Amino acid sequence: MQNFSISPKAMLASLWRNRTLIASLVKREVIGRYRGSVLGLFWSFFNPLLMLVVYTFVFSVVFKARWNAGSDSKLEFALVLFAGLLVFNLFSECVNRAPLLILSNVNYVKKVVFPLEILPWVALGSALFHSAISFSVWLAFYLIFFGAPQPTMLLLPLVLLPLLLLTIGLSWILASLGVYLRDVSQLIGLVTTTLMFLSPIFYPLSSLPKEYQPLLQLNPLTPIIEQVRDVLIWGQVPDAAGLCVFILATALIAWLGFAWFQKTRKGFADVL
Repeated sequence: MQNFSISPKAMLASLWRNRTLIASLVKREVIGRYRGSVLGLFWSFFNPLLMLVVYTFVFSVVFKARWNAGSDSKLEFALVLFAGLLVFNLFSECVNRAPLLILSNVNYVKKVVFPLEILPWVALGSALFHSAISFSVWLAFYLIFFGAPQPTMLLLPLVLLPLLLLTIGLSWILASLGVYLRDVSQLIGLVTTTLMFLSPIFYPLSSLPKEYQPLLQLNPLTPIIEQVRDVLIWGQVPDAAGLCVFILATALIAWLGFAWFQKTRKGFADVL
């Protein structure tokens, strides 16, 4: 039986070695999602716009929610809300799909030469494409109504790095578990829905009673969402030491997820 390396070097080497294949599969997946529709890729613009309008209406008009106590701007609320959704949607799209990645690609399992470990990278690449489209919508609205963006926006890739590492690590774990435990795909949908309302997406962390704030900070998405808003909207530079620790912690999660996937992939063919 073939042995699969679990070293961090093997994780990075696989990404680099298969980069062309990953790019090709991402392109095929993005195009395939809208194949046959009249508007095609334009749906990737309309979907985030529609969700932005709906969430903004519900929370800022119906529930009268305001982000800053002294601000009554619905547009500001919309952009702050959308910035949080950018983070959550990227995470949830990958994590929700992860348990079915191997099950929906059984033909690849039978091919010894196919690198199964790249499937979570493909899902992440597709999610990043849609996130980039959503961000372009956000940026267009910001430029129109608020003018030049904050200089700290240049730090966005660095702030998103922990999110990408966390997402790929969990995707490897869930992709493997989904093969052996079919209920994982049902459970993860409930978990991500719960996580959405336990993240500071629709409300600022400061609006919670102080005794509940530490509990919400245990959510790994909380610091990422807060830092994304800091660099995009408030023009604040994230704490360098804290960000470095967070990157190292999520890098460890990514490697553990890769190691788990490599250790368990030997039994995929038998189960499937």
